[in-house]
Amino acid sequence: MFIADLHIHSKYSRATSRDCDTAHLDFWARRKGIHLLGTGDFTHPAWRAELAEKLIPAEEGLYRLREEYRLPDSIGGQSLSPRFILSGEISSIYKKNGRTRKVHNVILLPSLEDAEALAHRLESIGNIHSDGRPILGLDSRDLLEITLEACPQAVFIPAHIWTPHFSMFGAFSGFDTVEECFGDLSEYIHAVETGLSSDPPMNWRVSALDRFTLVSNSDAHSPAKIGREANLLDTDLSYPALAKAIQTGEGFVGTVEFFPEEGKYHLDGHRACGFRLTPSQTAAYGGRCPVCGKKITIGVQHRVEELADRPEGFRPPDAKPFESLSPLPEVIAASTGLSVTSKKIQQRYESLLAELGPEFDILRQVPLEEIQQVAGPCVAEGIRRLRNGQVHRIPGYDGEYGKILLLSPSEIQALEGQTSLFGISGPAEPSAPSLPKIQKPASSKAVPETQEQPTQPEQLNPEQ
Repeated sequence: MFIADLHIHSKYSRATSRDCDTAHLDFWARRKGIHLLGTGDFTHPAWRAELAEKLIPAEEGLYRLREEYRLPDSIGGQSLSPRFILSGEISSIYKKNGRTRKVHNVILLPSLEDAEALAHRLESIGNIHSDGRPILGLDSRDLLEITLEACPQAVFIPAHIWTPHFSMFGAFSGFDTVEECFGDLSEYIHAVETGLSSDPPMNWRVSALDRFTLVSNSDAHSPAKIGREANLLDTDLSYPALAKAIQTGEGFVGTVEFFPEEGKYHLDGHRACGFRLTPSQTAAYGGRCPVCGKKITIGVQHRVEELADRPEGFRPPDAKPFESLSPLPEVIAASTGLSVTSKKIQQRYESLLAELGPEFDILRQVPLEEIQQVAGPCVAEGIRRLRNGQVHRIPGYDGEYGKILLLSPSEIQALEGQTSLFGISGPAEPSAPSLPKIQKPASSKAVPETQEQPTQPEQLNPEQ
């Protein structure tokens, strides 16, 4: 079985790290334990030139980094030699059925030559030079047609389908069905990407999605973020085997997921005023922020409710399994009460990789006793709870990431003072900000005390 993250970005996309180059992507894939990584941004000429220079063919339709460009690492155990697959994301903004649509789609291709051919076709339609994720005034249906004409073996996947602003089902500019988006070519859509703010159980509530493989990818804008969501496959390592698994489900084992509450658009809300809302609360406020009166950003949970025809908890009989995880530095921070950006967190992270191997191994299968020996009882207990789903979640909203809590301060203090790994019988519920009550604020300028203080707005990216 291998782990694949098929949707990422290069340094040529806007709002991305300058380290999103082939060497650093390969380096971080080894650290994470990712066997197959999308290149991202195949439409950008400069990125294709770097890929052609620094990658060499491996298995059919896959590439690997030339040895002379490989960065040294200090990962315990046998280091992977990650493979790359040609991938890219296209932003389509167009008018359809009387509305402006903004839809992102991910395309997988079997070779650099196919990437060159498709990029040449798209260059005649719009500017593919200024952004690794180009914006084209092209109907998603027509983009699919052009893609299949240029490369019949291409895999075409609607990206992060629920996010509000740029997706097939987005609340502000999307559609209600796959058929409405892709029309007569809908049969060529075999998979959909669920995005960071939803997970498989949320998608299982929509029976129209039963025929699609639910894939998960990181949409990473920096190398350290790759693998925060990924796919588990039990096939040969090749493009044809991967394409077949995505298109038929055969050999597609399941996914590794963010907790959906951690995503930037899980709940409704208005970040500038610090308001996080459930769908029913949004309805009670008439869809307007009670502080400033501006329109509330409708989140993924709300949109799923609108399209769902099944109750919560429904599971299709042939549904693929999934695992909910968080990046290891965040788990260490949530287990120790330290800031995820602190030097102590980075030191423990590096020690774990050096002693125990890649991040996915540590999160999923390394014995807890070994983790405790390297990182202490708090981190071992936090990973135990993570594996068991004993996680308290603070939902994200309107571009603000959510958070997870694993151990309370009192539990951390107790564990640090004892040697037994399982000295605490069970997780006490950590305290966390509650959702706002439905009531009119005393002042139009007030921010509810139960809310986190707003942060400065970021450049808008769907699930960065």
